[in-house]
Amino acid sequence: MILSKKIDSAHQSFLQWRDIPFSTKQKHLIKLADLLEKNAEKFGKNITREMNKPVSQSIAEVEKCALMARFYANAENILKPEKIKTEYKLSEIHYAPMGVILGVMPWNFPFWQVLRFAVPAILAGNTVVLKHASICFGSGKMIEKLFLEAGFPKGIFQNLEIGHAEVKTVLENPLIKGVSLTGSEKAGAEVASIAGKNIKKSLLELGGSDAFIVLDDANLKKAAESGAKARLQNCGQACNAAKRFIIQKNIEKEFLPLFITEYQKYIPGNPLKKETNLSGMARPDLADELEKQYKKALKNGAEIILPLKRISDQAFEPGLIRVKKGNPILQEELFGPLGMVMIAKNDEDALKLANDIPFGLANSVWTKTKKRQEFFIQNLESGTVSINKETSSDPRLPFGGAKSSGYGTELSMIALKEFVTAKTIVGN
Repeated sequence: MILSKKIDSAHQSFLQWRDIPFSTKQKHLIKLADLLEKNAEKFGKNITREMNKPVSQSIAEVEKCALMARFYANAENILKPEKIKTEYKLSEIHYAPMGVILGVMPWNFPFWQVLRFAVPAILAGNTVVLKHASICFGSGKMIEKLFLEAGFPKGIFQNLEIGHAEVKTVLENPLIKGVSLTGSEKAGAEVASIAGKNIKKSLLELGGSDAFIVLDDANLKKAAESGAKARLQNCGQACNAAKRFIIQKNIEKEFLPLFITEYQKYIPGNPLKKETNLSGMARPDLADELEKQYKKALKNGAEIILPLKRISDQAFEPGLIRVKKGNPILQEELFGPLGMVMIAKNDEDALKLANDIPFGLANSVWTKTKKRQEFFIQNLESGTVSINKETSSDPRLPFGGAKSSGYGTELSMIALKEFVTAKTIVGN
């Protein structure tokens, strides 16, 4: 009954919100960005308490949310009616918001994942109900309060403290018009199938096993520093973290020692201390799962470069393993501080190794040669290709995946059109 009332409230709010001018909505976003910046430390400490991220990274997450909100607060209104030249007197495209959109969000970035979906959806004229991860209900409450403090009307953003079993009930409610999910491939498939059966729009941002390709003309020192950060930030619990390090054979002996040195600078510590660069995983069961995957990889021929050492219920000393093509672990996502090293003979071999997985989220390529860069840009099967930098999301640029990494776009101006209907207006 409470759940139904919240959805009804979101729908009633939508009926008014959709008619509010775009520029007025943006003024609320400016206030939202200000509040995020002002409370970054408070929100950051809550994130750390909930999911164990080093507090300096939690604060940076909140600050990035403020940057994103400010980007949309100053964005051009690409949703205003477009006049199209035809033989008719009246010929336009209008963009109509869909209604109440459900967000199903994970624990690894408790503020960023929620807000990067919610902000463009709400600016486009929709309202949002959130099903957050159970360990992040506190973040969900804080975000709901944040929208109210920023001046958004009641019902524009609501936090639903529900479990996975209730997602189906919410999604089947006729007032829910779409769903955005960030999570595992399994969760995405389940939610998309429910949405599909009910003819509702879905956006999926799923797992990854991103390649970090280092070629023989790369700046090896920078690549080693960037690679360690790309694998171990947030304890390796990021969909777009570098997970497979594909190194050209003729630089293996030079690059690997540099990489190992940088990798070993990440030492598990107290997440509430700002100098800590690595803490434990979010939950003990997630650590159990990573340990099982590590053993599975070794059983199927992987070789240890640095052992994955479990030092508590949730924490590890980061591990590195050498993996060859055909190891079944390559068909899975490693969510934690364990990296895989693969050796490629040349550019073509590196490309084959990079693409030979079910996922296609974001790959990174290190080479100074324009022609080689272009080869990978054109042929890597992923939503993002980063050149001479680790992968990261940017409010100004689209973020989304290919293959089993999902579909649809978050961030950038494109995200404003994800949950709208393009309406043709034509006549004489």
